[in-house]
Amino acid sequence: MTAPTKDDQHTGVPAGSLVVEDLGVSLTARPVDVVDDIDLVLRPGEVVGLVGESGSGKTTVGTSLLGYSRAGALISAGKVLLGDRDVLKLPWKEVRQLRGEEIAYVPQDPASALNPSIRIGRQIVELLELRGVGTAESRLQGARDGLAEVGLPNDDEFLRRYAHQLSGGQVQRVALAMAFLPKPKVLVLDEPTTGLDVTTQKMVLDTMAALCRTHGVSALYVTHDLAVVANIADRVAVMYAGQIAELGPKDTIFGNPSHPYTRALLDSIPHLSQARALRGIPGRTPAPGARPAGCRFNDRCAYAVDECRQGTPALRTVAPDHEVRCIRVEEIGSWDIHRGTVPDADPDRKRDVILSVEGLDIFYGRKQIVHNVTFDLAKGEVVALVGESGSGKTTISRSVGGLHKEWTGRVAFEGRELATSARKRSAEDRRRIQYIFQNPYLSLNPRLTIEQIIKRPMELFGIAKGKEATERVLALMDQVALGAGMLRYQASRLSGGERQRVAIARALAAEPDVMICDEITSALDVSVQGSIVELLEGLRVERGISMLFVTHNLALVRSIAARVEILQEGRVVEAGSVVRVMEEPREDYTRKLLSNSPRID
Repeated sequence: MTAPTKDDQHTGVPAGSLVVEDLGVSLTARPVDVVDDIDLVLRPGEVVGLVGESGSGKTTVGTSLLGYSRAGALISAGKVLLGDRDVLKLPWKEVRQLRGEEIAYVPQDPASALNPSIRIGRQIVELLELRGVGTAESRLQGARDGLAEVGLPNDDEFLRRYAHQLSGGQVQRVALAMAFLPKPKVLVLDEPTTGLDVTTQKMVLDTMAALCRTHGVSALYVTHDLAVVANIADRVAVMYAGQIAELGPKDTIFGNPSHPYTRALLDSIPHLSQARALRGIPGRTPAPGARPAGCRFNDRCAYAVDECRQGTPALRTVAPDHEVRCIRVEEIGSWDIHRGTVPDADPDRKRDVILSVEGLDIFYGRKQIVHNVTFDLAKGEVVALVGESGSGKTTISRSVGGLHKEWTGRVAFEGRELATSARKRSAEDRRRIQYIFQNPYLSLNPRLTIEQIIKRPMELFGIAKGKEATERVLALMDQVALGAGMLRYQASRLSGGERQRVAIARALAAEPDVMICDEITSALDVSVQGSIVELLEGLRVERGISMLFVTHNLALVRSIAARVEILQEGRVVEAGSVVRVMEEPREDYTRKLLSNSPRID
């Protein structure tokens, strides 16, 4: 019996689908594949989730559908078929016309898609002018209709706004409106909700899904957030090191994952309904040119045998519409979504308060943005501050850390009242309360080596210097799972997760009693997030460090925190033990946050 050809495989593909065959992207400087052997079908009205860790090639595949490759790379193989046309073989002028009109792209940072110097209404009208759609009057009406379709105001006042006058969710929905206005056949969304709070995220996702189904648009949703994919996708493709490791219907991927990598990703995800002992995946995604022989996951896989290292496995069908690139699928057994479950933090645990906040009012100039906030933090405890964007979470944490000084009320550490500004606090208080910022790309000095970055607090607070400080740096790097070989690296050579580990090591170098963690996992892969949470939990248990944990991820709160403060518009609307607040929420706002949080269980 002969093997089916590509044409045979695609005979049942609905009209209007986008078909990707044997897609390969290589580096231009040397013959190294970035991605290879990519086969996908995007059917009209269907959302396909493309997931995997950073460096797996997700965005490279997404942009290839528009015939685009980043600087230093080129599309070296395969086809991207839209109807009877191969996008990769079209003349340049036809590709330019096709982009946006037939295949639209929504970037991760929606602000980059909008011109900051042009009003929103004018930008949308210009888009229609560029496409030669209608008259001046009909274009303006088209702009209004497009904004209304994504749930935004469409009056003159809104049309006159600039991008910086909109919230993150509004900017993202404007980008969606502009993508859908030309009525494209295919939509590529590149991490469009990263960093958004759960309410705004749900609004954007619901809008996108409704538009795809209403207009029969095929969508490729690129993300590292599997919980989001579980709530929006019809099918899921899991990528690892430039190849598709597993492909199948959403319910199959989340209910019966068959590739060890897919299982490892799912084991890294926090659940809203139960606390879990989160674990990261050992090692890191190999870069192009440094990938292991055989199965590319074999050096991180708990199921690998010698045969896994001999040759690259093919993507093979294991069930209807379910393909897996693994030779041991039938041998690795079943998987349980609930494995890794641990008891919730004991709500009746005896607490020894180390930090207390009373009647905190915070201002920006004359405007008050936080009102009468009171809570406390015990030794060896994690308290989470949760709420939508603009609720005051980060502002409260910065005020507690002395990084924002326009506040009144009382912040006490071990019963002693702290000054409003860190500059007015004693060196000892500054040492014992350390702040870890959200963005590891901006919080580390790019001119210093990792050794210098971590050593700086030791020298500043007189903890250690010279050889002793270097030895302490090596011990801290080992503690946060960074190799000693990175000692002389600058931050630019590290991934986002590695940079965040450096930031944690820098905070630990001061030997703190309290760490304030400001959204430190919001933009990280789920596997890296699992590693960071595992690290923080170890620090809490072994060293008794207390943590104020700022986040909008309620599922993560369930696994890491003992107590939670729910914030809305600068006020605490509900507070208490995590298990009580999540199991028996009293406020409508808390119920809304919980219902809007994506979940896989």
